[in-house]
Amino acid sequence: MISIYKSTSSGLEPQTEIISGCWINVVDPTTDEIESLSKLGIPQDFITYPLDVDERSRTEREDDGTVLIVLRVPYFQGVRADIPYITIPLGIIINDEYIVTICRWKNDVIQKFLNGQVRSFSTLKHNQFVLRILLHTASKYLIDLREINRTVDILEDQLQLSMNNNQLLEILKYQKSMVYFTTALKSNELMVERLQRSQLFRMYAEDEDLLEDVITENQQAIEMTNIFNNILSSMMDAFASIISNNMNMVMKFLASVTIVLSLPTIVTSFFGMNVPLPFENAGMGYLVILAATVLISLIVVAIFYRRDWF
Repeated sequence: MISIYKSTSSGLEPQTEIISGCWINVVDPTTDEIESLSKLGIPQDFITYPLDVDERSRTEREDDGTVLIVLRVPYFQGVRADIPYITIPLGIIINDEYIVTICRWKNDVIQKFLNGQVRSFSTLKHNQFVLRILLHTASKYLIDLREINRTVDILEDQLQLSMNNNQLLEILKYQKSMVYFTTALKSNELMVERLQRSQLFRMYAEDEDLLEDVITENQQAIEMTNIFNNILSSMMDAFASIISNNMNMVMKFLASVTIVLSLPTIVTSFFGMNVPLPFENAGMGYLVILAATVLISLIVVAIFYRRDWF
């Protein structure tokens, strides 16, 4: 799907045709749409590279000045997915006439611009537009990291009393997401550093300041990801031991109950033998035996309780 927009005095306005200074947003293009974009002078490789889910973050420049920037943005697949949060490539193509964004799926970063949640950006200012996409990508990582942290806190509370692996497997899913985030953020960092070394954003002082904000935000996201990843790794080990300990406590309790319940069986079995026994001729002898059985059981319970075996 191809959508065309342009910034006007009243905001971001949809366009019916490609004009100078417009923004072309492409989502999962068909073969015909890729061919139509190629007719605009965009190299076909620039269009297909971001559609590869494994494409790494990088930049590329053609002789005619057309620039391709590929970065990886966070993507939420849903809580029931094997990996709730992954990263996907987003391509940005810049030339003198327009700016093109290409992605296989709709993503929250681009949707913020389309929904008017990002203020003071213009499709006419290509470099500043690119920097704002980079900045909001880093911010989106931070938002998703906080959401992951809240989810893991809930799972942590459930794990403290758990004796199965369900919550532990849920945490493992988010730990996989951390691996995706770490790899993508480091790749984005290398790409941004390469942009900083180039002359692309040195025409205006405002762009340079915005690029510094992008670098700072991306580094913060990397640090938070590393911290959360270390916490999750430690938590996985700790709660695996907790689950095992909870199971041991249950087994200890059941073993103690089994011993206490076996005492009356032992006593009554003894008095059930076909040989002469005490109290066999006493009319209330069974009460004495019952009282002795209860007393022995209570003594064993008291011993177990003092030793914290219950």
